This record gives sequence, C-alpha cells and structure tokens, in this order.
Amino acid sequence: MSPTPPARRMRLGLPRRAFSQVLLMQVAIAAGVAVLVTGLFLEPLSRQLDHEAMQRALAIAQTTAEDPQIARDLETTAPTVGGPVQRAAERIRKATRAEYIVVLDWRGVRWSHTDVRQIGRTVSTDPSEALAGREVMEIDSGTLGRSARGKVPLRASDGTLVGAVSVGIAYDGVRARLLSAIPGLLAYAGGALAVGALAAWLISRRVQRQTRDLAFSDISGLLSEREAMLHGIREGVVALDRGGRIRLLNDEAHRLLGIDDTVVGTPPDEALGAGRTADILAGRVTGTDLLTVRGQRVLVANRMPTDDGGAVATLRDRTELEQLGRELDSTRGLIDALRAQDHEHANRMHTLLGLLELEMFDDAVEFVGEVVGDHRATAEQVTEKIQDPLLAALLVGKATVAAERGVALWVSDRTRLPDRLVDPRGLVTIVGNLVDNALDATPHARVEVELRAEGRTAVLRVRDTGPGIPAAQHELIFTEGWSTKEPPAHRERGIGLSLVRRLAERQGGSATVGDAPGGGAEFTVVLPEALTDAAPEPVLTARAGLPLEEESR
Repeated sequence: MSPTPPARRMRLGLPRRAFSQVLLMQVAIAAGVAVLVTGLFLEPLSRQLDHEAMQRALAIAQTTAEDPQIARDLETTAPTVGGPVQRAAERIRKATRAEYIVVLDWRGVRWSHTDVRQIGRTVSTDPSEALAGREVMEIDSGTLGRSARGKVPLRASDGTLVGAVSVGIAYDGVRARLLSAIPGLLAYAGGALAVGALAAWLISRRVQRQTRDLAFSDISGLLSEREAMLHGIREGVVALDRGGRIRLLNDEAHRLLGIDDTVVGTPPDEALGAGRTADILAGRVTGTDLLTVRGQRVLVANRMPTDDGGAVATLRDRTELEQLGRELDSTRGLIDALRAQDHEHANRMHTLLGLLELEMFDDAVEFVGEVVGDHRATAEQVTEKIQDPLLAALLVGKATVAAERGVALWVSDRTRLPDRLVDPRGLVTIVGNLVDNALDATPHARVEVELRAEGRTAVLRVRDTGPGIPAAQHELIFTEGWSTKEPPAHRERGIGLSLVRRLAERQGGSATVGDAPGGGAEFTVVLPEALTDAAPEPVLTARAGLPLEEESR
C-alpha cells in the first residue's frame, strides 16, 4: 500500500500570473484612492457644515440684538417666564428654527431660554467674550447639549453694553446633513471604483496578452536567459523597433559590424552608412540568406519582422567559408590542370618513345627541348615582369588553369611591378577574383593582365575578349549577391567583384569596368599608396667598388 501523500499547504500571498498581480494591484490602488478621496472630501464637508451652522447662529443673534426693544426691556423689566424679553426671543426662535435664543444681562443672567427653568440663572458657558463687545462663533456644549453657537453683544440705543445674545443651532442637525451626504458620496466613490476596476481589468488583459500570461518570475527568468543567449551565441543579432531604429545588438553583432552601443536609437543608414548591409537591416532588400560585405567580412543576413512592427536581423560570418570555397575552386582547377598535364605528359612520352624506337635521336632531343622551353618561358615571362613572388606564383598557376580551359592567359608587355607591395595578399585577392571572373566569362578566348607601378600607385587592368558587360550593369555587378551564374553547392556567388571594390576603396582606390578595345570587358583597379618608396641605390666608391658605408669602415 502506497503511503498517503502529504497534504498540500495553502500558500497565501500574491498570485503568480502577471495578469492577476497587475489586476489585484490596480484594484487595490483604485480602492485606496476611492477611500482616500472620500475621506478627504468628508473632512472639508464637515468643516463647511459646521461653519455654515455657526454663521447661521451668528446671523440670528445679530438680528435679535438689533431689536432696540429687547435692550429697553432688559433694562426696565425683570427676568421672568412671561416677560417681554422671553416672548420676543421665543418668537424669533420659532421663526428661525433655532435650537435656542438666550438673552443675558451684563452679569451673565439669562432673561430668555427654551427651558423656562433656566431663566434667572447664570449661563453655563463663559460669556466674557460677548460681554466684552466681541462677536463669537463656536461649537460648544451647554445645558441643551452640543450646538453651533453665535454670540453677539447687546447694546442700548446710546451704545451702552447692557448684555449679550447667544443663539444655538442643534449640532445633531449638522451631523444629520453630513450623514445624509455620505450615501451619495459613497455611491459616487463606488461608481468611480467600478470604473477603475473595469479599466484595471482591461489593462490587465492587455498585459496578459503581451506577456503571454506568464508570471513575473518567468519573465525575469526569460530576460536573464535572453541576455545569456544573445551574448553567448556566435551569430550577430540586431533588433530594430517599429520606427526602424536599432534597439539592441549583441556582442557578435558589435564585432561583425564594427560598431558599438552608441548607435542604439539610430537608423541603420546612420549607424552603418549607405550600402547593402544597411538596406538589408532596414528591410529594403528582402529574401533569405542575403549576402553582404562589411569591411573585409562576408556576411549572410536574415531579417524577420516581429509582432510589434519591428524586426530582428541575424548575421553569420561567411568570410572563412568563402575563402575555403575559393581555395577549393582553385584546388579543383589545379587538379584539373594537373590531370590535363598528366594526359599531355603521357602523350609526349609516347611521342618521345616512338622517336627513340625509330632511332630519330636528334628529333627526340629537339622535341624535349621545345617542351621544357615552353614551360620555362611562361614562368620566366611572368617573374621578369612581376617581382612579387605571391603575385607571380598566382599568375603562373592561373596560366596553367587557363591553358586547360583553352583560354590564353597573357601578361601584357607593359606590366612592370617591383617587389615593394604594402599589402601583397590584398592584391592577390583582387587579381585572383578578376582573373577567375574573366576565365569563367571567356571560354576559348583570351585574357590579358596588366600590372603597372606609377610611383606608389598600382594600376591593374584585366581585359578579356568575351561578350562584355552591358553599360546598364557596370555598377550592378559590384553589388553583393549579384551574379548571372548558378552558385556551386559549397558557397554563394556574387561576392568576388564586391570584395574587389571593397578592398580597393579601403585603400583609397577604385574599381571600375568598361569596354575593352576590340570587344569584351576591361576591369580597372587603381590602388594609391599600394607600394612603398623605392630603396635608394647603394653608392659605390671608384677604388674598391663597395658601398660608401662599407668603404668608411
């Protein structure tokens, strides 16, 4: 028999869901505000009712004291129940509905009162203020209970102070007016609370939809996980708001785009400058796995709209993959060239074997000399004109690949490039891309390469005898991702020419295309400051033929 599970304790406290917590807090705030406002309203209302009652009592007392007959009767008669002062006071009291009207002489003795037993007795409250000639308003308790009172001095016709008049308004009536106002006030407060609760429910429903009915702890956990994920993944992430401004960048996006957090709140055009990368982030270029070049990096970008009208763009670094792809293409080309050379070498060996078997020894020697001389002449021709070893090796290899494809790769007679390059690898990338494009576009034709040094400026021209490029596409071909050929399986096309222009512009130069003389296309790349200053020639002495420095030792 399984043990009985322990009873679950009831947990008291706030609900977990953000919707319930927000609703509860807003209703509590609305109720608190309603109670506070009601209390703040009742307090001045109570003071106002008290003041009105005291003002009314004072006005009745002033009206009574203005009657000259009462002052004369106070001087000429005695304080009796049926006396003229009592009759006059009662007449005024009934007409004004006051609780009492007390007329007293200068000694404080009552001459009139609602309770006739009090006539002839001294008043129970201090009359000194009124008997001193000052008017008084107060809330006080006397023989008839608590009341709102007004006291004024009573003067004879000659102005002599002969007594005072005290009028009281029952305070129960004032409290009754206050209590009668409370139900209406509570009704208004309840209505306001109901409206506030409804507004709180509507706001909470909106919060519920926007937070997917998650608890605040879940939201906090998601935010922590998002921060860890954004800054931990090896993809660049750029978030934009509905206005198209950058809202968030992770660490990888900083690295790939070369920007920092100061660009947050600015549009991509302002943060990155005009170009394809900014167009992709802004949504002006659409599609999946869009290629773009940022600096020397080849990036693959994807942009996904969000429900709030913004967007999130992801960036992947394809620079190394593109380089590996180009190296794979070059390797495949070299393999094809070696295969062709192997086939050609076998044919030549068969020819040589036949000449030897026929005992045509002189012809065999001449045949071997021609074969060796052709290869040596090609290598020597390149190295004489191009002294940089990387560029020379590149062009020798490209010549072999071109020969296999049936294309004549020719180094122009005007080519002269000393071994003084500042960035030989950058120029190798430029030359390799332009030659590859020319070989692809020019089957069974001719490609000419010209490299010249003009001071510290390097000028590169690559001409072909292919179909050429229409004038309308002279700028379009340098756009990232633009290509007329199907991409290979291992990489994308449309990067080479864009990278050529980007490398040229980074060095303050330019890359353009035009029509070659006689047809075809001619690419021109100008690279200012591509070469170092020429080394000074050593000065020789006439005696020993040594440099001047060595002669001085």
